Amino acid sequence: MICSPSRSVQVKGIPDYLPQPIVDECRMQIVQAVQELISRTRLEGVSIQVEAGNAPQQKNAEPAPPRDVAGLGDSRRPGTSGQKQSGDEPTVEERAAIYEARDSLYDFDFLVVPDSVMESLLSAVDLIKVEEKVFDHWNLRSIEPFPRSALNFHGPSGTGKTLAAHAVASYLAKPILLASYAEIESKYVGDASKNIEAVFFAAERDGAILFIDEADSLLSRRLTDVTQGAEQAINSMRSQLLICLERYKGIAIFSTNLVENYDQAFQTRMRYIQFPLPDQKSRRKIWERHLPSQLPLGKDVSLDELASLEGICGRDIKNAVIDTALRAARKGESLILQSQLIEAVERVKSSRVGKQE
Repeated sequence: MICSPSRSVQVKGIPDYLPQPIVDECRMQIVQAVQELISRTRLEGVSIQVEAGNAPQQKNAEPAPPRDVAGLGDSRRPGTSGQKQSGDEPTVEERAAIYEARDSLYDFDFLVVPDSVMESLLSAVDLIKVEEKVFDHWNLRSIEPFPRSALNFHGPSGTGKTLAAHAVASYLAKPILLASYAEIESKYVGDASKNIEAVFFAAERDGAILFIDEADSLLSRRLTDVTQGAEQAINSMRSQLLICLERYKGIAIFSTNLVENYDQAFQTRMRYIQFPLPDQKSRRKIWERHLPSQLPLGKDVSLDELASLEGICGRDIKNAVIDTALRAARKGESLILQSQLIEAVERVKSSRVGKQE
């Protein structure tokens, strides 16, 4: 008779500083893996014991070097990192080599958002600047281990979330490391978790602001009653993200479109800033900044009239200006007229709606 893995699997040595949801996730992943193994092989009388952390070493065995749980280096030996794993499995350093921080492209002078959003941004950044003093020097970390140095920018596409991340990095005089869910996710089961570990390692290595775009799938609720390897990998990826956030000593910014399906564990570890579609005042500023003085504008071009066009974001305005200029240049026209800009806006809106249908 096949033994029940829920009774035969023993897990020892999980670090006691990990939150209970992550501990449960570790046990669940191991139990599910054993269940699948037994189901496929029809093994009998299986008893598996997993030991980690401060589990007793075998006599004369070479002790394993300590390793940070999030893969960001040994917490007792600053500057060290995860050890080379068996076979051809790349180390966290090797995975992190593909990620490189860069200088920010924009500052707050270029960012156009409603006044309430700008105030929320500046307040969040100022809080981050004093975090070390308040939580480390004044020891408020003893009552709040996770002071939420992670930000989540949420709202429709094209509303300035990426630009705002660059502005935050510029304000704090730090480089920015850009990643997206598409880059982190992998068709190979288990690789996404390792890629998350690597991108956090790279950001801490470079002293950078970490910006993860299209992060909705990363922050969604973990799946229950999982039966497939892909579902287990998704849960493992989200648990790894939690671990990295807890151990990360830098600033992480996520960009998402929706917040309704967030995992509760992420909701309590982030500050949230909503980016709405620009109001008329903001649209006027965006139009003004995207119509450089060298652009041959006709006398009929009116910023006020352009600002009255609703239902568009900053990206739509930029694309409309570029589209109009390219068409005018192709046709050999010497001026860009108001009607051409309005027509370009309608083309951009129609194209966007078509993609969503």
